[in-house]
Amino acid sequence: MIIGIGTDLANIERIQGVLDRHGDRFRNRVFTEIEQAKAARRKDEAGTYAKRWAAKEACSKALGTGLAMGIAWKDMAVTNLRTGQPVMHLTGWAAARLAEMTPPGHEAIVHVTLTDDHPWAQAFVVIEARPIRG
Repeated sequence: MIIGIGTDLANIERIQGVLDRHGDRFRNRVFTEIEQAKAARRKDEAGTYAKRWAAKEACSKALGTGLAMGIAWKDMAVTNLRTGQPVMHLTGWAAARLAEMTPPGHEAIVHVTLTDDHPWAQAFVVIEARPIRG
């Protein structure tokens, strides 16, 4: 069963402008060390950050809260499996909200997909509640 859906669109050029103006202050406030390391290895650093920004916004929407209700940017982090598939990790208030919205007897699975086509980056997050077998 689907318990949350969110989508967001980010402008890569806008993210580049924020990086140019605020640099590490922006990176350190919004992105985890793993996300920063991933972006630093990429040719299109701003595009990498824009996709992750969009994923965090989409995730906050899927959680039904937006970013105004206590979720910190770093409570949501995107990593990649060896196959390249993006994976959303939740900690802190985001993890607590996910646990709160997951029905008893179910486990929550957070699906995330990222794409970009300059100047846009887009993310979709779907939160699924699967019955626990046992």
